Amino acid sequence: MKGYLVLENGRVFTGKLLNDCIFSEGELVFTTAMISYQDIITDPSYFGQIVVMTYPLVGNVGFNEKSFASRRAMVQGLILREATDFPSHYEMETDIISFLNSSEVAVLTEVDTRAVTRVIRKEGVMGGIITDRLDQKEWLVEKARHAASKLRGDLVQYVTRKNIMKFGQGSKKVAFLDLGSKRGVLDSFLLRDCQVIMTPASTVAGDIMALHPDGVFISDGPGDPHAIPYVVETVRELKGKVPLFGVGLGHQVLALAAGAEIYKLPQGHRGSNHPVRNLDNNRVYITTQNHGYSIVEDSLPASEIEVTLKSLNDQTVEGIKHKNLPIFSVQFDPEGYPGYSDTGFFYDEFLALL
Repeated sequence: MKGYLVLENGRVFTGKLLNDCIFSEGELVFTTAMISYQDIITDPSYFGQIVVMTYPLVGNVGFNEKSFASRRAMVQGLILREATDFPSHYEMETDIISFLNSSEVAVLTEVDTRAVTRVIRKEGVMGGIITDRLDQKEWLVEKARHAASKLRGDLVQYVTRKNIMKFGQGSKKVAFLDLGSKRGVLDSFLLRDCQVIMTPASTVAGDIMALHPDGVFISDGPGDPHAIPYVVETVRELKGKVPLFGVGLGHQVLALAAGAEIYKLPQGHRGSNHPVRNLDNNRVYITTQNHGYSIVEDSLPASEIEVTLKSLNDQTVEGIKHKNLPIFSVQFDPEGYPGYSDTGFFYDEFLALL
């Protein structure tokens, strides 16, 4: 079936709808990842977004349960150049189109994804609509514009867990503030012999401290950190009481709790090939990232916080640490997971503080 991608700037791209979902709206972003498409589709950090895959062929190894980043599909839609007709892998349980069809995620293929990416690179991320008809284009353009504005609200509430759960029996107890985390992060702690108590994003500092944790991890998640002031306040109250480690959205929350400012990036950082320099030893790590916001470096309180890592692409802040307290954070995904880089040692550094 013929389909269309309608952008809030009025541009229209034609393609082919591959499943029964014929309408979707969200913020249009692109990722440069060449692998781990299943991880992207089920990553809560992509909640509410239509993702353009710049790699031209997607779906060649199918889908399987153990590779899910979370419990379900999180993207609103996918824009592809080509979807594999004959996927093959010894662990495959289903194909990408069947999974997305059952998840009610719209897929538009046979699109010039290079051209769509160039629009985003030039004009920034924007609202988009996947649809099967163009007879009300002005209405669709306005709806695309509204779709982007909706993502400035609190998205964490839709992806955080609903209750407190305990995992593992390790010697070190980590309270895990879940803002929309991936399965691989929990596995990273369990593999390091930790007892993990995962809590909803709305859990207040007093209730977290009542768990008697050795340290608190603030996870990644979707959206604008300004939209979750209740999490920022929780982290602010935890400061100085227990070691803190933030990743992704958690990194931005820690910065806000320290009094820094956050701004929206024009295109965001999304992909598995983002170079980051460690300012302590000049080593460069190739990292996996998915975020649309960053810290205003000059707004960090110099008496308390120092920058530890920077992006080589645009010099944005990728890591910070407190000068006197056991608090630090990174913007990228450090967990050891298929396709990720060798930055899992940041978990070891956190556990060494406990």
